[in-house]
Amino acid sequence: MTNRRILVVDDEPDMRGLLARLLKKKGGYEVRQADSGDHGLETIAFWRPDVVITDIKMPGMDGVAFFRRIREIDPTITTIIMTGFGTVELAVETLKNGAYDFFEKPFDNNQIIHAVARAMERTELLRQRQRFEELNRKLSDQGTFYGFVGTSPRMQQMQDLLRRLAPSSMTVLIRGESGTGKELAARALHALSGRADRPMVTVNCPALPEQILESELFGYRRGAFTGADRDKAGLFLEADHSTLLLDEIADIPVSIQTKLLRVLQEKEIQPLGQNRSYPVDVRVIASTNQAIEEKIGRGEFREDLFYRLNVVTLTMPNLDEISSDLPALIHHFFNRFRTEHERQDLVLDDSAVQALLQRRWRGNVRELQNVINRAVLLDRDGRLTRQDLMLEDSLSAQPAKADDVPFATLHDFPYAEAKEEVLRSFSESYLRAAIQRAEGNISLAAKACGMERQALQRLVRRYQIPVDDLKRGTR
Repeated sequence: MTNRRILVVDDEPDMRGLLARLLKKKGGYEVRQADSGDHGLETIAFWRPDVVITDIKMPGMDGVAFFRRIREIDPTITTIIMTGFGTVELAVETLKNGAYDFFEKPFDNNQIIHAVARAMERTELLRQRQRFEELNRKLSDQGTFYGFVGTSPRMQQMQDLLRRLAPSSMTVLIRGESGTGKELAARALHALSGRADRPMVTVNCPALPEQILESELFGYRRGAFTGADRDKAGLFLEADHSTLLLDEIADIPVSIQTKLLRVLQEKEIQPLGQNRSYPVDVRVIASTNQAIEEKIGRGEFREDLFYRLNVVTLTMPNLDEISSDLPALIHHFFNRFRTEHERQDLVLDDSAVQALLQRRWRGNVRELQNVINRAVLLDRDGRLTRQDLMLEDSLSAQPAKADDVPFATLHDFPYAEAKEEVLRSFSESYLRAAIQRAEGNISLAAKACGMERQALQRLVRRYQIPVDDLKRGTR
């Protein structure tokens, strides 16, 4: 509760002192005192409190008039009224006009501490709502930067770097946690470049087996392998004079890394089954959420390729680093999905805003987007509340285990999303147990699972299984 401010206003010095000591000692609040309503307003002018506790009967400006002036200055300040003999009815009337609470003298210490704690929460909620509405008005006249929303220093720094990198043909490595918008950044680089008149080509590296990935990237001649019944131009040729995004490049097999290095060095490709090479003018952007340096140390990624890719690194901020943009993101996604699902009359309740602002988003912007999308789609009564967000039951709120997946929470999901979530939960639990039983030995774990070592490694990378931690855990 540090840095939470309380102003105590009372013409009785002993009462002011008693309250100040109690609030400092029991609540850890920063407390200032005023002996009248006039002095209280002077204090509010230069030292904006969160909560005001004021007596209702004072010489000059009484507590009722003082409360009205506070409301005019800052309606987010929460006011608690103290009453003495014969003033309870006046306090109740003030309560009806917007005062938060009142208590009678002599008061119970615990009652005061609890009332102030609740008042602090109210002030914080009102100010969050005020910031949200200000952003709402501000964003109504602003567009987004190629899908990015926010004006935090870290976001502005990232957007400025995108603008400066875009005109060049320089290779860029985009790094960052899952859900931070790496593909969005790649699309912004392409859209801002001189190559924007041709479509950007994206390759999801982990999704393709090694043999297929190689032929997809570099193409092949008819008869190059069984089933190659026609010539195929690879994705590098398709992206000629455009941009090629290699998404999650850390998952590319070492054999393909060698050929990719040649493309970056020589600016030419050689299709499978072809003796000649073809020049290509492709701007390569790579992305990853993995620590490539650790993979280099394990011999799983070529160091020379890393340096070819790492000409310029763009690190995407996670949601903790741009937390001041969270209200803007909430506003953006709420309005977007309200329009998309034709729910224009839907209202976002204060409790939902507070829950979204207070949550720790491990899945970053993507998780926030998915939660709001689901809540807007499933809402029934026209008011989206904290309960509608289903955050307490969210699978991302805690590490998933296959044996405790709350299937009931998935019944309202599209089939494909529900299936993917169950598969992810099962895979994480199964792989963790298999690797731990093998004491971190991937080859032994793969044999026990009845699969090839490379296949298991791909799954480990996909689900980000902490092999080193599991290895240590067996000792």
